[in-house]
Amino acid sequence: MARTRIVITGIGGLCSLGSNASDIWAAMRDGQVGIGSISNDQLHEMKGRLGAQIQALPDHGLERRRLITMDRFSLLAVIAATEALAQSGLALADMDRSRIGAVVGTGIFGSETVEENFRSLLLENKRPNVFSVPKIMPGAPAGQVSMQHGLRGPVFGVTSACASANHAISAAADQIRLGRADVMVAGGTDAALTFAILKAWDMLRALARDACRPFSADRDGLIIGEGAGMAVLETYEHAVARGAPILVELAGAGLSGDATDIVAPTVEGPAAAMAAALADAGLAPEDVDYINAHGTGTKANDEIETQAIRRAFGRAADALSVSSTKSMHGHCMGASGAVEMIACINAIREGIVPPTAGYREKDPACDLDVTPNVAKKRKVRAAISNSFAFGGTNAVLAFKAV
Repeated sequence: MARTRIVITGIGGLCSLGSNASDIWAAMRDGQVGIGSISNDQLHEMKGRLGAQIQALPDHGLERRRLITMDRFSLLAVIAATEALAQSGLALADMDRSRIGAVVGTGIFGSETVEENFRSLLLENKRPNVFSVPKIMPGAPAGQVSMQHGLRGPVFGVTSACASANHAISAAADQIRLGRADVMVAGGTDAALTFAILKAWDMLRALARDACRPFSADRDGLIIGEGAGMAVLETYEHAVARGAPILVELAGAGLSGDATDIVAPTVEGPAAAMAAALADAGLAPEDVDYINAHGTGTKANDEIETQAIRRAFGRAADALSVSSTKSMHGHCMGASGAVEMIACINAIREGIVPPTAGYREKDPACDLDVTPNVAKKRKVRAAISNSFAFGGTNAVLAFKAV
């Protein structure tokens, strides 16, 4: 029996680089860095902390009665999903929406609402927001996307730290292949630029002092960002039948667990996920031209990811173009894989590999072609996107041209 082909017909997103997927890609391609001082009067002694913050939300047209039930991470997901659906050209009013669903990943959940409640209770002696529970819950973004567009198919949230978006997209493809849906909206979202989250990351000694420099010898940590990315998935046949604009094929996914440490990554787990993604996609190592690396900018992560890529790709690793777009949009936690999906899709479509910004010094332990500072023109037949998370949860997606 022939394998069901899944294609992507629409994408949407917003992060510090732009308020839509097109602007995000243009900024990535040009090596623009969307990192600066965070504007948040609740940061207290962390004023001046760097982050990749969305400066202004696009006009979303949502009613107040809907907005008061949403934490920021849900709002970002709804905005990105609306953009993706618009690009896909789906005529939702004429479709059986019980056959359309949504899966949204998040790593941190409603931190804005949690923090507001603690301030109200402990500092101001006020009651919590009446919608606190539905605003905070990790499944809220998927539910809000579903309600906004009347999607009554499979709807659920996924949370696996920084691998959440890739897990969500993989799970959405599975729903289609299992016959539970004809179309799925999938991606990730997070809005974690709050005092408690930043302070917690600061305690891990993982935050960079002045810039995120993945793979550079002088790298000293990650920078947290916020954002969302969403995609419309459907079968190739379904897309062709309605004359949809097919962007790329979601060729495969590879999932694995390290089963060793809650925070320290391994070489074996990520390498296994990459190998599984290649096998699922029917790709040989030499078929892949670009890897959007997890590339957080921490000492251990980038070195271990380099080793894992070499283990999974063997001699083909030297011909790869690799980059970490987190150097520009920060680490968007559960949204990272979805924002980085935008990079992979456009790299394939335009034949341009986005750069790793801020790269200054060669590190012998990170000896791949990491596309330092300037985008590279090359044919990209297939690309993979790496997401490796605390808990040892790894999710890799493979995309290819149609």
